[in-house]
Amino acid sequence: CSIVVAKFSDADYLKRLEGCIQLGYPMLVEKISEDIDPAVEPVLLRQTSKRGNTVMIKLGDAIIEWHADFRFYMTTELTNPHYLPETAVKVTLLNFMITPDGLEDQLLSIVVEEERPDLAGEKARLVVESAANKEQLEMTESKILDVLGSSKGNILDDEVAVQVLSASKRLADDIAEKQTTAETTERQIDKARNEYVPVAFKTAVLFFAVADLANIDPMYQFSLPFFINLFKASIHKSERHDAIHLRISNLNRSFMLMLYRNICRSLFENHKLLLSFLITTRIAIAARKVSMVDYRFFLTGGVSLENAPAKPIDWVPDRMWTEMFRMGRTDVKYACLL
Repeated sequence: CSIVVAKFSDADYLKRLEGCIQLGYPMLVEKISEDIDPAVEPVLLRQTSKRGNTVMIKLGDAIIEWHADFRFYMTTELTNPHYLPETAVKVTLLNFMITPDGLEDQLLSIVVEEERPDLAGEKARLVVESAANKEQLEMTESKILDVLGSSKGNILDDEVAVQVLSASKRLADDIAEKQTTAETTERQIDKARNEYVPVAFKTAVLFFAVADLANIDPMYQFSLPFFINLFKASIHKSERHDAIHLRISNLNRSFMLMLYRNICRSLFENHKLLLSFLITTRIAIAARKVSMVDYRFFLTGGVSLENAPAKPIDWVPDRMWTEMFRMGRTDVKYACLL
C-alpha cells in the first residue's frame, strides 16, 4: 500500500493516524517544526497493552488495535532543527542533508553529461551491462549447483549433466571476458571524467558557502534544484575551448559569476560583501591556502586561559598585544610573536 501523508495542521490527521495504526499502513507527517504534537506521544513511546492476543494502544480518547506492520515517519524542512533530548530519545533521527562528497559526485555526473554526453552514455551502458553480466553469472552458478545436486551416481556418466556443465563453463568464461573488457573501458572513461573533477569540487564548495547564508537570515535559503539548474545554465553560457584546462577555467569562472549575481538579487545590500567574503574564504580553505586555525582566529580573536605576559614595548596597544599572544598559542608558526 502507498504511504499516507499528512501534516499536524490537518484537521483530520488523528483520524487518519488511527486508520493507519489499525490497518498497518505507513504514515508520514511532513513539515513539522521543532515542537511535536503531544497527541502522538503514545505512538512514539509505543505505549501498547495486550487484551488477550490483541495488541492495543490508546490514542486520544480511543483505544484501537495496533497492527504490527504500522510505521510512523516525520520530516522537517528546517535547515538546522534543534530537538530536545526528550524528543530525540523517542525517535530515530536521520540527517538527509547532502554531504560535500555526495554533492561533488552528483555535480561531476552533470558536468560530464553536459560536456561529454558520449562518455556519460557509455558509462551508463557499462553499469547496466555489468549488472546484467553479474546476474547471468549468478544464474549460471545456480544452474550448476542444481545439476550437481540432482545428478545421481557418477556425474561423468550423466550425458545431460556433462553438456549443461560444459555450456555453463563456456558461458561463464564469456561473461568473465566481457566483464574484464567492461572494467578496462570503465577505467578509461573514469580517467576522462576525472578531468572535470576540479569543476565539481569548486561548485560543491560554492553550494555550501551559499548555504551558510541561512545562518545570517533564515530568509536566505536556496534549494539544491535551483543551484543545479543554475549550474547547467552556466555550462551552456560559458566560453568554449578545446584545451581542457582552459575549458575548466571558463566553467568555474562562468558559474561563480552567475551564482554571485543571482544570489545578490536576494540579499540586503549590507550582506553582499559578506557573501563575497564567504565565497573567498570557502575556496581558500578548500584549496588549503587558508587553515581552519587561522580562519577561526580571524573570526573569534582566539581563546586562551593564560594571561598575556607584560608588553616588551609600550607603543603596542594592550588589546593588540593580547591578541598577538593568543595567536602565538594557536600554531607553531606564530610562536615567534611571543
